[in-house]
Amino acid sequence: MEITTSRFKENASGALGDSNLQAAMRRATGSFLSRRSAAVADQGDFEALRAYCGAVKAHTLEYLDHYLEQLVDRVEALGGTVHFAADGEEAVRIVTDLAVANGVRTVAKSKSMLSEEIHLNEALEAAGVCPVETDLGEYILQIDGDFPSHIIGPALHKTKEQITQLFHEKLGTAADATVSELTAAARRILRRSFLEADMGVTGVNFAVAETGTIALVENEGNIRFSTSLPRIHLAMMGIEKIVPRMRDLPAFLNVLTRSATGQKASSYISILTGSRRAGEPDGPEAFHLLIVDNGRSSVLADPKLRDVLRCIRCGACLNSCPVYQQVGGHAYGWVYSGPIGAVLDPGLLGLEETQMLPHASSLCGACGEVCPVKIPLPELLVEHRRRAVERGLAPRTERLGIGAYAFIASRPILWNSGTTGGRVAARLLDRGGSLKAGWVPGLASWLKERDFPAPARRSFRELWRRGLKDRA
Repeated sequence: MEITTSRFKENASGALGDSNLQAAMRRATGSFLSRRSAAVADQGDFEALRAYCGAVKAHTLEYLDHYLEQLVDRVEALGGTVHFAADGEEAVRIVTDLAVANGVRTVAKSKSMLSEEIHLNEALEAAGVCPVETDLGEYILQIDGDFPSHIIGPALHKTKEQITQLFHEKLGTAADATVSELTAAARRILRRSFLEADMGVTGVNFAVAETGTIALVENEGNIRFSTSLPRIHLAMMGIEKIVPRMRDLPAFLNVLTRSATGQKASSYISILTGSRRAGEPDGPEAFHLLIVDNGRSSVLADPKLRDVLRCIRCGACLNSCPVYQQVGGHAYGWVYSGPIGAVLDPGLLGLEETQMLPHASSLCGACGEVCPVKIPLPELLVEHRRRAVERGLAPRTERLGIGAYAFIASRPILWNSGTTGGRVAARLLDRGGSLKAGWVPGLASWLKERDFPAPARRSFRELWRRGLKDRA
């Protein structure tokens, strides 16, 4: 996918005019939010779990070098192979070299935002290897040439009618096929891919440093197939996906599933430690763990932005964000969208490329309220905005406007004259207590969605002076 974070305004305008997208977003995010609320209410100590998980992740990031070394030692002691990649280019080279060296023809992939981040599918195809997305949502997007718009529900932006038409065109299903018929068609194709795959590629929800274990969370069973049937299993993770101990894992699984899909527990939780051992009926012959930096070290080194690396990719902040609810994930122009994308993308791609994203927020604070690891997302959004101003990245019109305001506000005579004149002008535009000024530059689009209350006939200063005079 092309990175278009700098075109957020244009992307968002197009999304707001897409009726299919609007219908899909209302249905999906509303369902996620209601299920999360019920699941959180059912867990009486959820706030304590949030605090615990946030503290564990903060501790892990503080001593990340130690836990990375411990994880590598344990994986290698179990016979696995660990690879490190400094950036996306090195990561795809490692994966494609591994596939070519082992004669891999087909790869069964599970949902992995990191693989989207580094454009893995395109690299595999260029190397003559066929990647098959086995998560149903990802498979839908793959056959449509599309990319994910949500961390948990990658095809959330598509309606049932669009998917029915897509399957009719690509898979030959009936034009009026039911949901059961659509999933059955995908199941037949994907089952063949599992049986034919030479290598399975998965992400990593959590890597346990203490034991060398990786934990994978899903609802479809495709990860079980991808990790047990192919002769090679490659798991790929960002450097931040570590938890220190096995006893930390249950708390994270608890807050992840409740925050992501509103479930007490996912249908499948795979706890994988090494490759197949003697006497075991299934599992890969070889296990490889690919640990990718791709800009994360620079975020880790920034004490004000480091907290964003606590993220466990639940998607709760997306579902609660009023901006994301309206424009969807594609408007943000990259893999990570919503509030987490607005604070993570500038760290990974650079603020110059992504300066519009931190402004894609009303700063209502909903994202921070639902984050299961207590990332201070509103504070990080403000921090990026501050840095954009410091670097001179704010639009020229904004800089001029703020400069003019500062000049007038610091001069009482100008300020009093301006506010008096403004109230006089406002009375001419007052229609029932609201200003009707759609012809005024800068207000037309704003007034399409909301009212602009008319200012009071007397200023606070005037009322204050009159009150003092009456009391005297």
